[in-house]
Amino acid sequence: MDEITTIQKFAIWVLPVLFGITVHEAAHGWVASLLGDNTARKLGRLTVNPIKHIDPIGTLLVPGLTFALGGIMFGWAKPVPVNFGKLRNPKRDMALVALAGPLSNLGMAIVWALLAKVAVIIAYDPISVPLMYMCGPGVFFNMVLMVLNLLPIPPLDGGRIMTGILPGKYAMYFSRIEPYGLLILVLLITTGLLGDIIGSPIHLAYRALMDLVSL
Repeated sequence: MDEITTIQKFAIWVLPVLFGITVHEAAHGWVASLLGDNTARKLGRLTVNPIKHIDPIGTLLVPGLTFALGGIMFGWAKPVPVNFGKLRNPKRDMALVALAGPLSNLGMAIVWALLAKVAVIIAYDPISVPLMYMCGPGVFFNMVLMVLNLLPIPPLDGGRIMTGILPGKYAMYFSRIEPYGLLILVLLITTGLLGDIIGSPIHLAYRALMDLVSL
């Protein structure tokens, strides 16, 4: 493919990023509503409309900065509120609500991969070329969100899943890590360990998915 301009690069990343983070949050709210908590539904958060999920820092500032600095666009949406006390089985259901986010990103990655296949079949440049450019970031960004959020560090989804599956007192001890979760993530990022931990799983999942749809 030909070299793309900065504006074109922004255009092919913005939709995968916006929908990756908004579908992730909407999935949390949707599963919570199925399990007894209608908080997100009452607030109108069970939607993939990005406007309902915009966080000024995570959805606007951070993606803009990461793009301007030459990296991949990255960000997050405003967390969907979940009242765990309203869930029918709070401990178990908390894990299910948390798992919904990464699973939604897996689903989005599959959709983008299938769209790449469609683009190849269409082979009509005005449609297939822009779509192909967008599908790569769509798969990759959703793989990043899925793998990152599955790390067993509260308050990431993986941390809440771990809290939900650990036996009583061990879950309580583990949940006490949450106030330090952000600090742990910052340390992992600044030391480069985060990339070492999640880099290989992300690229393996990305290649496996793209290879699958290319069959």
